[in-house]
Amino acid sequence: MSAPHEEDDFAPSNTPGYKVGAAKTVDEYATLDAEDESLARWKASLGIVPGASTPASGPQVSVLTLELASPTLPSGKHLRMDVQSPASLEEVKKNPFVIKEGVEYNVRITFKVNHGICSGVRYMQVVKRAGVKVDKMEQMLGSYGAHPKGEAYTKNFDPEESPSGMLARSGTYHVRSRVVDDDGKVYADWDWSFKLGKDWA
Repeated sequence: MSAPHEEDDFAPSNTPGYKVGAAKTVDEYATLDAEDESLARWKASLGIVPGASTPASGPQVSVLTLELASPTLPSGKHLRMDVQSPASLEEVKKNPFVIKEGVEYNVRITFKVNHGICSGVRYMQVVKRAGVKVDKMEQMLGSYGAHPKGEAYTKNFDPEESPSGMLARSGTYHVRSRVVDDDGKVYADWDWSFKLGKDWA
């Protein structure tokens, strides 16, 4: 169970004027604005057609992997964790990723929508060092329906630059990641760690 102050770290930012709409079923979305041909084609490409809804079973959204990508990464090197694997997550906590200081990198997440339509899905992460919050990221994934071919979606977040300097390189950064929707439903919540180094390791 999370401590109350940790939950405050994950309070989503509110966009002025934005109001969360009421949840709808796939069939309701399929018949919405049915006279708009281009919208109907787009919805059909996502598998949103009348009568296409299937009985809900299992989690609506499954987060598969989280990856750190950078044009400066050596060829063939991957910093990727399997969010579905407890062993993979434990490994990243025990042996943190090493990110090269002062380089551009981005977070990349792969996920599947198993049924229905999820609205306003976002990725959030809080980074702490020695128990003190040093960074918070909040990135919108968007709204998705189950892929008609059962395939996963991949989202690349905005690039950022890793800190540099001796102080930044000291210590381990502990990260808590979470994927939530507009209704506050948590689809994934996990911990991992990274360090900064003079080079990728």
